[in-house]
Parts: sequence; structure tokens; C-alpha cells
Amino acid sequence: MIAYGPQEEVHVISATIRGVPYPQQKRRGDLQAPKRWTDAVVEQTRHLPRVSEACFLKLTFLLPANKFPNDFPYGPDLDNLLKRTLDALRRTIFCDAKGGDSCVIAIVAMKAKVEK
Repeated sequence: MIAYGPQEEVHVISATIRGVPYPQQKRRGDLQAPKRWTDAVVEQTRHLPRVSEACFLKLTFLLPANKFPNDFPYGPDLDNLLKRTLDALRRTIFCDAKGGDSCVIAIVAMKAKVEK
């Protein structure tokens, strides 16, 4: 993530969050999995610097192959993955920003299938 400070200095915060990303809600299977993702995001970003100004966000969701079934070959909706993740980041790195995650003025996001 790149955040612009008061004097237009560029600050970069980089983090890897371990866990399986999940979108908003599940209706079948492991119903607690989305909550585990939220908890992982909060726990693993708690120590990061706070963002209080407008910022750019770059996210890559690395998803296991089972998130790309034959009837859903492109995996979960990217916008839903973003929503859950941004809501979790509101509790940590965006907690000092007026409007929370509305401080994100641009996003580059992608998802990719991975072995592990």
C-alpha cells in the first residue's frame, strides 16, 4: 500500500496476511471461514502503521484451487473479497482515518490460483 502524507512523501506499507481469503458470507460448507479470514486480517495488521490520509491500496488474493470449481471457474467475486478485507482493515490500519477505509482513493486488486 502506498500512502501520501502531509508533505507528499510516499510511505509504503507492505504485509502478507496468512490465511484463506473469503468474501462476505457463506451459505454452505465451513460457515466460520469468513470470520477466520477477518480475524486473520485484523490480527496480522494490528502492528502496522496507521493510515490517516488518502492512500492507494494494492492487494493480491492468493486462493487455493478449491476456490475455482468447474461451475465457478474464475473463483469468488473480487469485489466481495475486497469488501471483507477492507472492513477488517478499518479496525487496524484505517482506524485513524476519517471515514475509515474511505481514505482509499484507488485500488489495484487481483486474485490468483495457487497450489498452497
